[in-house]
Amino acid sequence: WPVHLTPTVFLDAQIPFDANLARILRGMAKKSNKSEPQKNPRLMREVSPDLRDFLQEKATLYESLAFIPDDPISIPHDFRDSSDVELAAFLTATLAWGQRVTIKKNANEWMARMDHAPRQFLESASAGEMEATSQGFVHRTFQPRDAMLFMHALQELLIEYKGLEAVFLPENRALRNGLSVQPHLEVFHERFFAAAAKRGFEAGRTRKHVATPARGSATKRMNMFLRWMVRPSGRGVDFGIWKSIEPRQLMIPLDVHTGNVGRKLGLLQRKANDWRAVEELMAGLRQVDAEDPVRMDFALFGLGAIEGF
Repeated sequence: WPVHLTPTVFLDAQIPFDANLARILRGMAKKSNKSEPQKNPRLMREVSPDLRDFLQEKATLYESLAFIPDDPISIPHDFRDSSDVELAAFLTATLAWGQRVTIKKNANEWMARMDHAPRQFLESASAGEMEATSQGFVHRTFQPRDAMLFMHALQELLIEYKGLEAVFLPENRALRNGLSVQPHLEVFHERFFAAAAKRGFEAGRTRKHVATPARGSATKRMNMFLRWMVRPSGRGVDFGIWKSIEPRQLMIPLDVHTGNVGRKLGLLQRKANDWRAVEELMAGLRQVDAEDPVRMDFALFGLGAIEGF
């Protein structure tokens, strides 16, 4: 199938799908099922060898240096120090909904407002400097008040935890080493808004910009950020700078593209793009690659957003 190199890609947009190809690929997913799909989305469905090979090939195709320039991950790739990388990645991921060109433009503007030194800025900025930096900064529904809360919360967390990785680690080691990053996402949400509260900020409408599985959200942006930080850097796309979370624990950054393609491949039955859908899709992706299942994010996103089905 041809790869179109200059698409107009929206991270939350509906896309066309080749119906003939859909039937073929859906057949791959169902070929090894011995019965009709179960209504319970938590029941694991067997992934056929054909589909497994197909997804692995597509993941290899799209996890390449050519993926970086058009993707929001290009913003943290502008930095070399890991402490700058993680902060630039977190703030960029926070803005990662909408058209990718706009995401990159606004994320780069936020970096520029911090003199392209996010760690130094957040460690040393006064309240007045953070207010001035946030003034007039808007990305869709993300407003100056949200930007100011984010910077204050991050500054507080850097003081207490010295970096973002530790903020995601549950105190309970059994939870820390479990099957997924669900407890990591939930504890980060709690600590982030506790840090904001210390600075006098109520979560309010900003809460929607730091999603949590505890509320049923797919937490797409947070899962994408964790993918960037945790997955191996061998192919030059993700960074692999965090070692306390394992790639096997990561969860798919579920959006319209990955959800639609997952459904058309027979990997996902649930219609809503929520946390239960993430869990259902991951049951299949772990059969494709048990140690690095979220590598398939490149396959699903590439198929949907770039190949256009």
